[in-house]
Amino acid sequence: MTCLVIACSLNPESRSRVLAQAAHDSLKELGARTEWMDLADYSIPLCDGKSAYEDPQVKEIASRIQEAEGILLAVPIYNYDVNAAAKNLVELTGSGWEGKTVGFLCAAGGQGSYMSVMSLANSLMLDYRCLIVPRFVYATGEAFSDGKITDPEVRKRVADLAKELDRLCRALRM
Repeated sequence: MTCLVIACSLNPESRSRVLAQAAHDSLKELGARTEWMDLADYSIPLCDGKSAYEDPQVKEIASRIQEAEGILLAVPIYNYDVNAAAKNLVELTGSGWEGKTVGFLCAAGGQGSYMSVMSLANSLMLDYRCLIVPRFVYATGEAFSDGKITDPEVRKRVADLAKELDRLCRALRM
């Protein structure tokens, strides 16, 4: 079983990447086979509905998503929604999401955007029949300092999400 953790922020000082790294570490501690993907390491085109699908990096990313059983998406929240890079990722890799178990780690500026991940979750659930982990992490800037998670409750929620993703993926294999 492979779990893929995807850091979707393009900001080099991303707090969602910090959440992603913590989740990746938690999955490794559980003994899960886990892989890391950081969208900042790629230069993928915007989805144009045609030629973008032929980009070599898009093909690589699509293959990694296709091979994963479970995926954790770590996203920044901008303007009451997940960032454009995360949405572009799903648009470019579409059918590779089919039947995946998906969880979310969100970093936001304030508490008002708590439900903003739901439009992407609904799309994944309805368009690609993904099982959405009914627990996700939502953390604001107060949970971080010096590039680390300083809030023990947020650290616990990240570990709990990783454990739940691993549990669901294992259960679905049986």
